Amino acid sequence: MTPDPTTAPTVVFVPGLRDHVPDHWQTRLAARIPGSVTVPPLTEARLSRAAQVAALDAAVTSVAGPVVLVAHSAGVHTTVHWALTHDDRPVLGALLATPPDFDTPLPEGHPDPETLRAHGWLPVARARLPFPVIVAASTNDPLARPEKVAALAADWGGRLVGIGPVGHLNPASGHGEWPQAARLLEELGCPAPTGREAVK
Repeated sequence: MTPDPTTAPTVVFVPGLRDHVPDHWQTRLAARIPGSVTVPPLTEARLSRAAQVAALDAAVTSVAGPVVLVAHSAGVHTTVHWALTHDDRPVLGALLATPPDFDTPLPEGHPDPETLRAHGWLPVARARLPFPVIVAASTNDPLARPEKVAALAADWGGRLVGIGPVGHLNPASGHGEWPQAARLLEELGCPAPTGREAVK
């Protein structure tokens, strides 16, 4: 579906496989964007790619008008899988931050390749997405080397943006705020977030 560019989009946040984290940049940014929607964490079948995609679809379906998607970590892969199977939704664009490299074994404490495959995450979806995409890559992400993220961005038809040595861009890597996100969202057609932290 072709979105109406005259209608202000609703921002839909797509977290990874984590629980709700108050200090996460997605949580903080969502609080500064009136009317934004966050896909809630699953209480069952959390590792299921199909369940995560269904939760995202329910969130987008609840919104009237066009949306801009803001995904982090495994939420990026959820967004890609969703986009390739739900092209009837009005999406202006997506900001995809620090996607993990599921093709390479992740560090200890994360799902192994067999688990990821059993839950539908492998093979990684690599087709061009049907809307503008910005892919943000960290230079020292423990879950993906920069060249692997660059390859994903190219496969998805996205514009790669380097965001420096920010680890996995989460509180565990010392990053509760991500000021650059607001500027990237404006490039995708979103109004500037409200609140004093929106201007950097």
